Amino acid sequence: MNLKTAARLRVCALLSLVGPTFLPTVLSAQAPIRGFPQDALARRARLEAVLRETPDTARLRASMRRMAAEPHHAGSPASRAVAEWALAQLRSWGLEARIDTSEALMPVPVMRRLELVAPTTYVARLAEPAIPEDEDTGDAGQLPTFNAYSPDGDVTAELVYANYGLPDDYDELARRGIDVRGRIVIVKYGGSWRGIKPKVAAEHGAVGCIIYSDPRDDGYWGDRTYPQGPMRPEMGAQRGSVMDMPTYPGDPLTPGWGARPGGRKLPRDSAQTIARIPVLPISYGDALPFLRALGGAVAPDEWKGALPITYHIGPGPARVHLALQFDWQVRPLYAVIARIPGASAPDQWVIHGNHHDAWVNGAEDPVSGAIALLETARSFAELRRTGWRPQRTIVLALWDGEEWGLLGSTEWAEANADALRTNAVAYFNSDTNERGPLGASGSHTLETFLREVARDGRDPQSGKDEVEARADFALSRARSARDSAEARLPFRIGALGSGSDYTAFIDHLGIASVDMRHGGAQDDGIYHSIYDTYTFYARFHDTTFAYGKAQAGAMGVALLRLADAPILPFSFSDAAATYGRYAAEIDSLARQKLGGNGLDVTAVRAAVDSLAAAGQRFDWAMNLALGRGTAWLEQNRTALAAINRDVYQSERDLTDDAGLPRRPWFRHRLYAPGFYTGYGVKTMPGIREAVEQRDAAQAAAQAQLVSAAILRMAARADRAARDLLALRP
Repeated sequence: MNLKTAARLRVCALLSLVGPTFLPTVLSAQAPIRGFPQDALARRARLEAVLRETPDTARLRASMRRMAAEPHHAGSPASRAVAEWALAQLRSWGLEARIDTSEALMPVPVMRRLELVAPTTYVARLAEPAIPEDEDTGDAGQLPTFNAYSPDGDVTAELVYANYGLPDDYDELARRGIDVRGRIVIVKYGGSWRGIKPKVAAEHGAVGCIIYSDPRDDGYWGDRTYPQGPMRPEMGAQRGSVMDMPTYPGDPLTPGWGARPGGRKLPRDSAQTIARIPVLPISYGDALPFLRALGGAVAPDEWKGALPITYHIGPGPARVHLALQFDWQVRPLYAVIARIPGASAPDQWVIHGNHHDAWVNGAEDPVSGAIALLETARSFAELRRTGWRPQRTIVLALWDGEEWGLLGSTEWAEANADALRTNAVAYFNSDTNERGPLGASGSHTLETFLREVARDGRDPQSGKDEVEARADFALSRARSARDSAEARLPFRIGALGSGSDYTAFIDHLGIASVDMRHGGAQDDGIYHSIYDTYTFYARFHDTTFAYGKAQAGAMGVALLRLADAPILPFSFSDAAATYGRYAAEIDSLARQKLGGNGLDVTAVRAAVDSLAAAGQRFDWAMNLALGRGTAWLEQNRTALAAINRDVYQSERDLTDDAGLPRRPWFRHRLYAPGFYTGYGVKTMPGIREAVEQRDAAQAAAQAQLVSAAILRMAARADRAARDLLALRP
């Protein structure tokens, strides 16, 4: 018996075993599934059982050992080797797959020097030592500790401690009469995305920036350090990009268009997203002599870390020399793209992506998520061998260059922008995956859909459904009555800002997007270090790889439902409820920041009300159509395809070509990373940031744009409802 025949028999056996007695554990006693008629639920349960049960923990473990076996940063031969291995896996399962090549500017360091030159001397080691208990920490090919897209520089200046290096911290320095102009600042990781720190420092006139990991945030303050525990050891340092991603992600030289080999590029000195001052990450072991040498005022209590010193602000008497030089080359990116063609609507695409590149070995980030994607792909391949085909096309992608600034996903999305705007139903993202409850953020038209996916899955540890498990986890971590109350709310999803590969899809192209993964049960301090290895992950995170199996299953079910739903399960009612909360938040913020009557949000509230009413009409029309059963839906497949296209195009209605002030690449009116948050989302960002800047005129103008966007979505929802009702019974 050959392997393909054996696999087919295994799946057929599983399908035959999934009978009525098993269905309640798979599908909550055949609870309704949005977008499907009642008479289709038994078949859905059988298909979904295969997707939940096929992922294999032994395969997940073996795949992590292979993908995290050696350092494989983007642009390196090792990154290409990982991509080619993943490609071979996908093809061995019978899937159509290829490598899509793009390129981007990716500077690597050729010289790094940081030294204390007064009042004492110290030369920073700038190296993470290997540990005998974990052989991968001594692998060849490790990138040194650095911040990608720091400029070259050689500066000597007084040192100032600026807490987390955020705008409020510089306001505090100003209140104390401390000016950072012409000085080097040292700041802690945390509080915001790392790229914001040199950006704000440069805006205040600093000539250099040092970022260190304080043990209060991810070191010995929280737990024992690796290898005895999961926290960052003394000389561990966090690599990472400091690209100005709130302006635009992706290749700095090709903003808005795909970076194809040999294509047009901006001159490097025209790129807006390269940092303006040299910046370098260091360990808390290296930071200690610099901080100890500072004088001046004692830092406020909330600025103090856990090092055994009195934290002073400066300036001086510590004087620092920082010198950096980089090799500024354009390097290749290798995205692995697999397709499962749709049977009836091949031009409607459901996309799932995770990246494969890492700063070093990257077992947790990103391999834990990448191996789950591969098991999802293998599960679909097993289903295909039984004769199943999705109705819509499923696209599975392993991106390259995410760590540098979402390079591969952004360049692919920009290069295929027209096709994606026309064909993409939704984009599903994962990144890391660990032990802990299922969590999701994304487009709020998909909130009910995601709640149902979670409802119908099981948490590996508790055995409860994923909704209950998440609520229990939140209650166990609640620190206030408000936290407890929020934990008891129905399964809600967060909003997306930036920080992973969904960014180009939702923020630039207006494609409904979801970021979904398990995790949260274990804090650690090995992020972007040489200690992010298989040995660490298997010891401190998903020790049995059961959560990898759960992730692969949950994502498979989500993709399958969107790929097969006769009517796409978008909920405009969910969106309206969430947008209404955003409007209320902005109204309150405006009264605080602008005084008087604040900002008139009447038009935004009216638009939300219109969307809510349209959502109700769409829900009624959808339920009426689904109630007519599978046979009727099949008879109207062509008409429904056009209606579904209208439904998924609704997210595009929330974008416009003008984009946000100061950063037109970001086109979504409801979601974007904050200008000074980096990863963190700002909802209704144009209005919110104008209010925060106390610019009443701009806030009013942005409110009109937001209300217009919501009205466009409402009109589309109304049209979809009308077209559904127009179909003959």
